Amino acid sequence: MPATDYQGSSVPFASLGRSILSIRRDQVHSMDGHDPSTEQELESFQRRVSDLFADLSSSPDQILSLAWIRKLLEGFLVSLEEFRVILFNHRAAVTRPPLDRMVSDFFERAVKALDLCNAVRDGVGQVCQWNKHVEIVVQSLASWCEVDESGAKKTRPFGEGQLRRGKKTLMDLNFLIMDEKESASASHRNRSFGRSKDPHKSSSSSPSHLSSGVHFRSLSWSVSRTWSAARQLQNIAANLNAPRGHDVTATAGLAMPVYTISTVLVFTMWALVAAVPCQDRGLQIHFSIPRNGFVWSPALLSLHEKIVEESKRKDRRNANGLMKEIYQIEKSSHQLLELLDGVEMPMGEEKENQLKNSVQELENVCEILKGGLEPLERQIREVFHRIVRSRTEGLDSLSHGNE
Repeated sequence: MPATDYQGSSVPFASLGRSILSIRRDQVHSMDGHDPSTEQELESFQRRVSDLFADLSSSPDQILSLAWIRKLLEGFLVSLEEFRVILFNHRAAVTRPPLDRMVSDFFERAVKALDLCNAVRDGVGQVCQWNKHVEIVVQSLASWCEVDESGAKKTRPFGEGQLRRGKKTLMDLNFLIMDEKESASASHRNRSFGRSKDPHKSSSSSPSHLSSGVHFRSLSWSVSRTWSAARQLQNIAANLNAPRGHDVTATAGLAMPVYTISTVLVFTMWALVAAVPCQDRGLQIHFSIPRNGFVWSPALLSLHEKIVEESKRKDRRNANGLMKEIYQIEKSSHQLLELLDGVEMPMGEEKENQLKNSVQELENVCEILKGGLEPLERQIREVFHRIVRSRTEGLDSLSHGNE
């Protein structure tokens, strides 16, 4: 796999506890003999992962929302960084069996996750396209609301031209959403995460750059027409079993963080595929984790169950993605289109109020997506590059740990 010249952007991790910089300071002071024991270090890692999933479970109505997904990615990046610190602190142990095999297995899973990052990034671009249509609908239909010189809002009746433009854009939007599965299976995805010519420009531009046709230097193999997100998830999760007593003893407990970060990786990729349109999506993954085997397992299993239940709802079974905002777009656009189909001019006050409420709902979700899609894309990009960097450093530790 080609090397990457990516330089990770800063991510606000303060809400998740001790910063990575404080971990580095602990490493510096470990030379004076005050370094915590290995047991304390590993317990701290388990508690941090537990806090992450407990936080994600604390607001059931926000599961798979855009803000929830971003929080999950922040937590994954923090967990991966702390795992890198653990490997660094125990380089010699990492080279000895059976730990060397476990660490290698994790990095193989991580490599397989890179294609999922590419596919999810394409899905984010697709949602961005939908949101552009939503924005046009809102602009077409929201002109009934004017602002006078004092800044106060006042309403005026809908115009026939507004309704025609809004209805046409809504029909285009619904066609794009309904056609996504077929177009995804027939398209050839070949977008990956390279560094743009101006790394600062993309962070300040509008979300439209997500699908602007910019070609990135490939850091992973292409996602072909026959590629399947469902199969890739199954490959990543295959043979992921909790370490047995012998393995835990033989590795001085270091097998536990390897299994933990592997499970966090699988859950993160699974949740992304669940939330965002992907080529050949599928959620058929079973987490064989003892419910009380780890401090974080009850919360993770609870999240898994809730997301699976959501995917089985009658109105969600054939959804392109379970992201909360996607559902709001689909629901509000269908309601608005039905209202426009039955409208007659001049319009009654009740019908007009219904239209205004539906337009307001679309405007709200449009603003959420406008402010969150670009940061989400950057986070997925960072996950990709952090995995590449961690794997490179991890394999280097395996090769030179004894030195």
